Amino acid sequence: MKDIILKHSLLNAIEHDGKADVQAVLGKVIAEKPEIKKEIGKVKKEIEKTVKDINSWDIEKQKRELKKFGKIEKPEKKEREGLPELPGIVMGKVVTRFAPEPNGYMHLGHLKAALLSFLYAKKYKGKMILRFDDTNPDKEKKEYYNAMREDLKTFGITYDKEVKATDFMEEFYKYGESLLKNGTFYICLCSQNEVGKLREEGLACEHREQNEEENLKLWGKMQKAKEGEMVVRFKTEISNPNPALRDPVMFRIVETSHALLGKKYRIYPLYNFASVIVDKIINTTLILRDKGFENDAVIQEKLFNALGWKVPFILQFGRIKTIGGIPMKKRKIQEMIDKGELKGFDDLRLPNPRNLLKRGFRPEAIRRLIEEIGPSKVDIDISMDMLETYDRQIIDKISDRYFFVAEPVEINLDKSLMKSVKAPLYPGKRQYRTIPVSKKIFVEKTDLTQYRGKEVRLMHFCNVILDRNSKVTGKPVKDIPKIHWVSQKNMKVKLIMPDGKEINGLVEPGIKKVKINDIVQFERIGFTRYDGKNVFYFAHK
Repeated sequence: MKDIILKHSLLNAIEHDGKADVQAVLGKVIAEKPEIKKEIGKVKKEIEKTVKDINSWDIEKQKRELKKFGKIEKPEKKEREGLPELPGIVMGKVVTRFAPEPNGYMHLGHLKAALLSFLYAKKYKGKMILRFDDTNPDKEKKEYYNAMREDLKTFGITYDKEVKATDFMEEFYKYGESLLKNGTFYICLCSQNEVGKLREEGLACEHREQNEEENLKLWGKMQKAKEGEMVVRFKTEISNPNPALRDPVMFRIVETSHALLGKKYRIYPLYNFASVIVDKIINTTLILRDKGFENDAVIQEKLFNALGWKVPFILQFGRIKTIGGIPMKKRKIQEMIDKGELKGFDDLRLPNPRNLLKRGFRPEAIRRLIEEIGPSKVDIDISMDMLETYDRQIIDKISDRYFFVAEPVEINLDKSLMKSVKAPLYPGKRQYRTIPVSKKIFVEKTDLTQYRGKEVRLMHFCNVILDRNSKVTGKPVKDIPKIHWVSQKNMKVKLIMPDGKEINGLVEPGIKKVKINDIVQFERIGFTRYDGKNVFYFAHK
């Protein structure tokens, strides 16, 4: 492994004027040895150590060391094996569904379920249906329906049909009433606290053995009853070891206006009942969801059996627990917001799809990460290094390079060698940008502080003894620190970091040709996305 790291560090250094980049080397090492992703933290530390060593060598020594590896051939690209086969699935007969609740913006857990549903439908030449689970008026908003449609489109996830659970309110009532008639359901008048207490104790309430006549009479009264006055419950096993499975609630009264239906209905089914009925109506054959729905899966199976219907094939996969150390559970994120650790759900440090896209991550990279994880049953913590590696492999090839100088300090050169210099738009390619030159230039305050009085190279230009009044020492490339700069001809821009910090600075004038949503690399800083109006968002190094 050390040899592989050394080889790619040397290759990267020689390609970039003797200075290797840790993240770029990490990407190459992963590409050659994908199995090291399991120990990515350990591997990254070894890369950091190796890069630090070889960056202290001159370029001739780097080339000599690389020759010791002999002829280096590009690793053969391995084709993906694809998704695992599923037992009993018939080609052309598969119907999957992605069933989000429109109560917020999509997170990566949603995206994983959507993508796997889409890919399995495609694998078995079937259909995928977008099914909004929108029977909880307390939490749902109209804006989230469109947001989820847009997000699916952004990630190339297409569906054959869209339905909403609330399209089937009359069917819910019909099946609910039939289950009240046969004694499978009953109407409970206990308070929410009483239900919870009896459930924990494994005791039945006094309404459990009501006859059909009494249940139907109360069902008729529910339309005019107050919220919380009564609920419909499903007779399961009141002594089940798992309290969540003891006579779960199937219908409740909701007085909140629905985002789409307004006040048309007052009795709404809960998720498990609505899910079973709609899955039957749309002929769902394959359900893909994370292990957080284990209790729901048990309840839904009981409902399918109670209605005499075949249970669809259910594939439960592991959850994405954290990304970059940030939990994916909404409750835990809210706790971080309440503590001031995050500013809100739009905090750019929160790695949900919309925030990642705003920073400049490519949809293909996020999608590739999820495809790589696949339907594994193991819960996973994702490092940002892994996602950044996938993203870098895409954007490194398409990102123009420019100089951005944060906290600019003006310095004067003792002489002018030329009116402009040419610099690569892409490393190693014969495409160039022209940077104007003037005797007055700007460098970063931190560079002036660190290298004052020392010889440095102004990248792609010349060597100077750095100071407020700098002496030009020549043009040949030397093994000295390299810093970026801009001339008097520049543009003022703002760089927004993931933590919300805004950095004002100057950028070379060639940036004018950049269009909104273009990804550019500010040399020595990292990849950024142009948001318009001279504002850039930082993606990663």
